[in-house]
Amino acid sequence: MLKLQTPVADAPCRVGISYNDRILLLGSCFTDNIGTMLKNYGFDVCCNPFGTLYNPASILSSIRRMKDMQPFTSVDCIEIGAGDMRTCSFFHHTSFAKPTQEAFLEHANAALEGAGRFFQSCNKIIITLGTSWCYRHVEKDMIVSNCLKRNPKEFTRKLLSVAEISAILTEIKELCPEKEFIFTVSPIRHFKDGAHGNQLSKAGLLLGIDSVISEVWGDYFPAYEIVMDELRDYRFYAEDMCHPSQQTVGYIGERFLDWALPACEHERLKENIRAFRHGCHISK
Repeated sequence: MLKLQTPVADAPCRVGISYNDRILLLGSCFTDNIGTMLKNYGFDVCCNPFGTLYNPASILSSIRRMKDMQPFTSVDCIEIGAGDMRTCSFFHHTSFAKPTQEAFLEHANAALEGAGRFFQSCNKIIITLGTSWCYRHVEKDMIVSNCLKRNPKEFTRKLLSVAEISAILTEIKELCPEKEFIFTVSPIRHFKDGAHGNQLSKAGLLLGIDSVISEVWGDYFPAYEIVMDELRDYRFYAEDMCHPSQQTVGYIGERFLDWALPACEHERLKENIRAFRHGCHISK
């Protein structure tokens, strides 16, 4: 039979997930997609409590914050640029922005409190890395999670090296040695630097992950490889030709659950999926 795809074989799952786990998910908007799916299907999850995070350094920063439970204060408040004038922080995605400092701090600290409690008790962390590129705020001397539409002159841009990514991931593990990790690389293309620049960025993430996975304290799910090689057709992308379509996200989610969930829990998963779809049908 004529082959029209290049199947990506998943390596045997070493970590996996279970309905008995408490699972923290951090990272790019692909994390939001998978986190929403897991929540809908009855898993105990906390997803991106600081909003979408793209680079490894910002994910490390968020884990430090959850571990230390250091509240956000007025010092952290930043006014969004480009005439927006809402308040956010360099630790958060703009989805956390509020009209006033008081409203932002109340929202951000409530999310931090809940996420900190979840972090203390979770046993699995799924991290999706989006890009090796990061922005450092010159005056504050910190890598930011989001530039908040501020003047570009306030920042310097840097491509994290493989050694730096490896060191960041190693420090993440050292902060929570009792937890198990699953890493993946977002299949979303970052074309700001062109096709070659996107590949360099993704390559750094893949090599950085591989350097720590080889020490057998985590696992890797090939979402990026499945989209790039198995689904290499623009019909599997959204209209911007950079983000996966909803069909693709659903397919990757199914592949992930087939890979990560033990066979003895697949029947429970099917029941939960039926219940979720039935609930969606009733709500309509």
